[in-house]
Amino acid sequence: MARSPITRNGYNNLHKELENLKKVIRPQVIKAIEEARAHGDISENAEFVAAKEHQSFVETKIREIEQKLANSEIIDNLNLPNGKVGFGSVVTLENLNNSGQVTYQIVGPDESDISSGKISIVSPLGKALISKEVDDEVLVKTPGGTKRYTILKIT
Repeated sequence: MARSPITRNGYNNLHKELENLKKVIRPQVIKAIEEARAHGDISENAEFVAAKEHQSFVETKIREIEQKLANSEIIDNLNLPNGKVGFGSVVTLENLNNSGQVTYQIVGPDESDISSGKISIVSPLGKALISKEVDDEVLVKTPGGTKRYTILKIT
C-alpha cells in the first residue's frame, strides 16, 4: 500500500486523538455498558443498545486512525523548495473570479480540513498549486466550473 504524506503536526494530532479514544473514551463506553447491563434484561434495554453502538463506533474509529498512522509518511516542511509551493506550504491566493482572498496550507489527505484552511495535496487545487511561484496564475477545474487564482504569498 502506498504511503500517505502527512505533516508532523498532523501526525501528532492523529496520535493524540488515538490516545484520547483509547485512554478516555473507550473506558467511558465500557463503564456505560456495565451500568446499562446492571439495569437488568439487556434484550429490551435501550441504554445497553446505545452503549454497544457507541462502542462499535469508537472501536472502528480507533482501527481507522491506527491504519492511517501505519500508512503515513511524515514529510517535514524544512526542505521546501525556495519560493515555490510544496507540501506543507501556506499559500495566500486571490480568487480572480470574485477578487476574494484565501489562505491554505498544503497537507496530506488524512489531515485536510477546508474549514481550517488545510487542503489536500491530492485535491484539484492542491495539485495545481505544487511548484508554482508568487504571481503565477493557477487554473483549477472544479465541479462548479473553472476557478482562476493568483498566488500572492508563499510561506
